[in-house]
Amino acid sequence: MSNEFNALIRNGTWELIPSLPYQNLIGCKWVFRIERHPDGTIDRYKAHLVAKGFHQCPGVDFSDTFSPVVKPTTIRIVLHLVMTHGWPIRQLDVNNAFLHGTLRENVYMVQPPGFVDSNHPSHVCKLRKALYGLKQAPRAWYKELHSFLLSHSFVNAISDASLFLFKNGTTVIYFLVYVDDLLITGNNSILVAKFIQLLVTRFSVKDLGSLHYFLGVEVLPTGTGLFLSQQKYIHDLLVNAKMNGAKAVSTPLSTTDSLMLHDGSPPTDAIPYRRLVGGLQYLSLTRPEISFAGTISFGLHLCRRPSHRLYAFSDADWAGYCDDRKSTTSYVVYLGGNLISWSSRKQRSVSRSSTEAEYRAIAATTFELTWIQSLLRELGIPLPKPPVVSCDNIGAMFYCANPVLHSHMKHIDIDFQFVRDRVTRGLLRVSHVSTTDQLANALTKPLPRPRFHLLRSKIGVSDGATVLRGRIKESPTSKEISSSTTQSASSTT
Repeated sequence: MSNEFNALIRNGTWELIPSLPYQNLIGCKWVFRIERHPDGTIDRYKAHLVAKGFHQCPGVDFSDTFSPVVKPTTIRIVLHLVMTHGWPIRQLDVNNAFLHGTLRENVYMVQPPGFVDSNHPSHVCKLRKALYGLKQAPRAWYKELHSFLLSHSFVNAISDASLFLFKNGTTVIYFLVYVDDLLITGNNSILVAKFIQLLVTRFSVKDLGSLHYFLGVEVLPTGTGLFLSQQKYIHDLLVNAKMNGAKAVSTPLSTTDSLMLHDGSPPTDAIPYRRLVGGLQYLSLTRPEISFAGTISFGLHLCRRPSHRLYAFSDADWAGYCDDRKSTTSYVVYLGGNLISWSSRKQRSVSRSSTEAEYRAIAATTFELTWIQSLLRELGIPLPKPPVVSCDNIGAMFYCANPVLHSHMKHIDIDFQFVRDRVTRGLLRVSHVSTTDQLANALTKPLPRPRFHLLRSKIGVSDGATVLRGRIKESPTSKEISSSTTQSASSTT
């Protein structure tokens, strides 16, 4: 606590002023936590002074609060490029990051418990810098870092507000920001090291060396690339849910029974289940199949490949929800054979046919591909060919190519025009793939165990124990996948 308090004083976080009636005074408290290594051993004990932001009033002592964080897809794309080019990637941690943010609003806080000034016990703290717990603290820190990076010739990417790019001739540096966790890589290790020193001079930054544990994801080097694992996070989830003694199952959901909102069973306390679902959502950083999987040691295996070919698989489970008969959209996107993006979500409206449901899935996949293309352009990565979307519905594929069929799909006119425009301009190709080779199928519904295990291995999710022993068969390359798909005569789209 003393170390934290002294750091706040050195940073000029506040000034003591007399208390006045018009001030909206917010409280504060000390929060203690233990930081651990990936193996569970204790790294250090930390004490934070946290402001009680729920005492703040909108328009009085805060306005904008949103702070962007780097997208998981951006991280995976950068990791693909790092492996392709053999670049080093460094991991940085900012000590007391929020304390660096300068406040533009007048915020008043009580003096910290246990550290009240004996000479001015009735004074209050007028905050100059942000504190943890303040509603605008993340945004204030982001603005401070943003200004620093721009002043050193970095450019903020349009596709991802938390990605910063430095380009000077043939030299490139990528800088990724997730609140106070930072990643930096580039093709000039000397320049990267110099910039890290600039960061250390301006902020209190800890250089953690090569990337190894980021956002709760363990990054393990293998003979062919990198293995991304959240095994420790899964174990913590099981402990919190009191399921750490449960037996592992390969696929816990039944392929014959459907879950229903109203099935006649008595209501239960939903709070612990909602908390657990929130934790499982974060687990989707490395586990695209987590909705239907019950394993702990599996993770995402990214392999070292020189290709930058962009392609995707799109699928839909038509009317799969028994309560409202809405469909599920799913897609998996690959860059050079590495899985970089995926989604499995309920469609917003009811589809009147399987073709319509599949077409909506193609549209969602196209939106994602369009964003990824713009990101790759900013990163300076040219694509050898337009991206390909593979679907297993011939009718949906025909709609992408044949404008004569437009009248049948007027009720989804926006999706139709968006996909059709990109196909006509040669920016996208939609091809047919057999249901057997449809990789996105694993994200739409429960599957029989052999089928699920096959698709899980194909999409790039592997058993960590096997990968790290070097006995894993790499996930299929784009060439291998494309050779196994069935191209129809109308794949000229």
